[in-house]
Amino acid sequence: MTLAGQRILLVHGLMGEVMAALRPIGIDYMHGLATWLREEGAHVAVAKLPTAEPIIRNALALRVAIAAEPRPPLIIAHSKGGLEALAALMEPETADRCAGFIALQSTFFGSPIADLVTTTPVFDGTAMSLTRLLKIGSGEGVRDLTTARRGAWMTTHAKAIAALLTQIPVVCVATTVLTKGAHGRDRAYAIAAAWMQARGAGPSDGLVPVSSAIIPGAKSLARQGSHLACVSGGPGRDPVQNLKDALAVLG
Repeated sequence: MTLAGQRILLVHGLMGEVMAALRPIGIDYMHGLATWLREEGAHVAVAKLPTAEPIIRNALALRVAIAAEPRPPLIIAHSKGGLEALAALMEPETADRCAGFIALQSTFFGSPIADLVTTTPVFDGTAMSLTRLLKIGSGEGVRDLTTARRGAWMTTHAKAIAALLTQIPVVCVATTVLTKGAHGRDRAYAIAAAWMQARGAGPSDGLVPVSSAIIPGAKSLARQGSHLACVSGGPGRDPVQNLKDALAVLG
């Protein structure tokens, strides 16, 4: 895909707006991707969504944002943002207004970590309080990430998803974190990945199992790294190269 003149709509994952606001203290969350895309001549915008709101509510807002773009945008979404983008694209008229969809480590079939949080009262209460404190939504969006809710949604919309894959190009990027020898913040993801694998979830990035990050029938790309690998620079991470690879697969 030629990026010069291409409209790009970035969609944050859960707490993405909080992470992005920490740029002044050296935290990178999709900033490096946006900078590279602009250097390539793309017009980049970020969807302004309260990331802890329910997926369907943000999907409706995303449909409005896509319709407002002067030309069909390429959607690049991370984590929960990919679920909202997919839900928005279930409307054929919205898909017609989209040039393509790259999902970075999105939890399409849910996460065992979300299951743990929402079924453990102290974790669930803390998560709900934190989302309200940070003013990023009701917190119901966290519950939307459970394997039960996501599995049911993907099954219900299987035919519409299959139709979407014939309408626009879609690429899913999944990463696997090293369970030994991880660097810095990736160590916490490595611990979570080992916990999930021990419970039968398979390899993961520490939050999203590889099997959950890939839409059946979509083009896919497997890379090494934690849940930060595609959106944040750091030791052992190259998010721009991951995006370049995804764009090459998108075609």
